[in-house]
Amino acid sequence: MTGIGKLDGGVAIVTGGGGAIGGASSRLLASEGAAVLVADANLAGAQAVASDIAAAGGTAKPFQLDVSDPAQAEAAVAAAVDAFGGLSVLVNVAAAVTPDAPVDKLPLEEWNQAFAVNLTGPFLMAKYAIPHMRKGGGGAIVNMASQLGTIGVPNRSAYCTTKAGLIHLTTILAAEVAADNIRVNSISPGVIETPRTRRRFDTAEEFHEARGYLHMLGRVGQPEEVAKAVLFLASDDASFTTATDLLVDGGYIYLKRNDRKDG
Repeated sequence: MTGIGKLDGGVAIVTGGGGAIGGASSRLLASEGAAVLVADANLAGAQAVASDIAAAGGTAKPFQLDVSDPAQAEAAVAAAVDAFGGLSVLVNVAAAVTPDAPVDKLPLEEWNQAFAVNLTGPFLMAKYAIPHMRKGGGGAIVNMASQLGTIGVPNRSAYCTTKAGLIHLTTILAAEVAADNIRVNSISPGVIETPRTRRRFDTAEEFHEARGYLHMLGRVGQPEEVAKAVLFLASDDASFTTATDLLVDGGYIYLKRNDRKDG
């Protein structure tokens, strides 16, 4: 990769980096000059994304990571610092898949798993990343929340609650580290077309018909559209932006808040 990028000289960790949104984010950050630790519980996915980055001329290293494990979270941060010489960007994308069920039917272990990955994971990653960012003179943390952290839906209590908590954690972290020149923001995507969101549908057409109309723009989003928001918040383009939840939701929340009966 050649030219002057928005993140030249930067070092990023992307958790969930082997997935659709995490992968798109990893590739884009690398294309803008960051060295990227592509961290994912699925090592093969992380390796594939890191290979894509290397093939395009960028710098990346795959890392197998369960973000809910404190030792692994600490090791991931250490791996990025050891490999690339520091840490300036942390993007927390990793999230647990939980079954659809009302509270009285949801297994406790599924509830606990959602909290361990979706909320404790970003806490742990920030906990170990912040000292290195502080040492380097600042940085940016981007937490991947969800529109469902603001507008909850029935039968998804664990996911919605953890994403609401992540939005709140973001504001608290931002206040704690602002004096260290570390910005902390979250992104709340709408429905994004990924293997995970499409798993409930037999065909792409069914998926788009069932989910597209929920958005003011009349369609679902793409991982690359979320990645562009990640890049904005990770770069100096967002130098005066912190403690913010950025909606990349195609107008989903607006329709819900205005009592759109068909959405």
